[in-house]
Amino acid sequence: MQIGPIWRALMRNKTGAILIALQVAVTMAIMVNAISIIQSRSESMARPSGVDEENIFHIASVGYTEDFDEQSVIEQDLDAIRAMPGVIDAIQTNSVPLSGGGWSMGLQTEPGEDQEGVGVAVYFVDEHALDAYGLSLVAGENFTAADVTWRERTSQEWSATTLLTQAMAESLFPDNWRDALGATVYINGNEPMTVKGIVERMQAAWNGWDGVERVMLVPQHTLFGSTRYVIRTEPGERDRLMPEVEKLLADRNRDRIVRNMQTMTETRERSYRGDSSMIKILTFTIVLLLLITSLGIVGLASFSVSRRTKQIGTRRALGASKASIARYFMTENVLISGVGVVLGAALTIALNMFLVDAFDLDRLDVWLVPAAMLVLLVVGQLAVFGPARRASAVPPAVATRTI
Repeated sequence: MQIGPIWRALMRNKTGAILIALQVAVTMAIMVNAISIIQSRSESMARPSGVDEENIFHIASVGYTEDFDEQSVIEQDLDAIRAMPGVIDAIQTNSVPLSGGGWSMGLQTEPGEDQEGVGVAVYFVDEHALDAYGLSLVAGENFTAADVTWRERTSQEWSATTLLTQAMAESLFPDNWRDALGATVYINGNEPMTVKGIVERMQAAWNGWDGVERVMLVPQHTLFGSTRYVIRTEPGERDRLMPEVEKLLADRNRDRIVRNMQTMTETRERSYRGDSSMIKILTFTIVLLLLITSLGIVGLASFSVSRRTKQIGTRRALGASKASIARYFMTENVLISGVGVVLGAALTIALNMFLVDAFDLDRLDVWLVPAAMLVLLVVGQLAVFGPARRASAVPPAVATRTI
């Protein structure tokens, strides 16, 4: 099959071919960048939070009377919940991973207001936090009961000790994260805290934050009026214990509202609901674009076959085989799609550069561009196969019907 004559034939009626090539190029640019976004979102959604999500739920408690003794209620609640059969441990805290709401501060290795701090998510917990969250301690030691203090809403005092995640330790001590153990770090510019231990991983409340694994645990109970309990159960006991804990808290004190009970798996699902929807929309868009492009190729090839029926019949009468007729149209499509994917490669990179600058998206993986070129060439060949087969079935007698 000689490509030259096919190319020259295309150039004589090039409008349709140019439109299809542009359609292929636009499809490729959108498809590749959409796949890149899907890939990035999927990786974010698959990141482990560091906690035992399958066996954790949390519930909020809000006192509403003037004589509500919050500290006493918290102490009694925790004792009662921890004593329930099936409960591994429980804590009172200000937030939970991926919940969307929490505290953040800046930590620095040198004191002084002029020192630049590293952003860190703050969880106020007690010595039961490692068991209640299912966290892994990779260096140092856990809090003791003596480390835990009480913190009023307006208080500015911080504990003398803290636990950091490994990601936070790496940010503060990039040469060797283990140097963080026992080191003094500073919060609020000048308030020292000794790093007592380092946990392997724990996520912040905000999944879109670039420092999502930079977390510090502070041994303080909070007296903020509204509190949250995190309960970790033995495997298979979570769903049974959820209504029991809710009833326990409601029955123990009528001067409060118990609400917002939620499992960690629900919290994760809610946190990534927007990403999940985006993935579905982009996937649908990719399929739709491929379908439209395929139909465009089918339409152009069918029109070409219809317009050249007599020419095809003449070639058949002169001895051209069915296979050579089919190869002609498939080669023609390869040329059109080839021009389209080359233009598409340039357009894809240009669109990605724009998205990176405008929306701070990730850059494309290099392999996506050639993979997409191959996919679109294959799609083009599949789309043109039907019209090419019909062309090959044109009988030689067609050439003599108009004589």
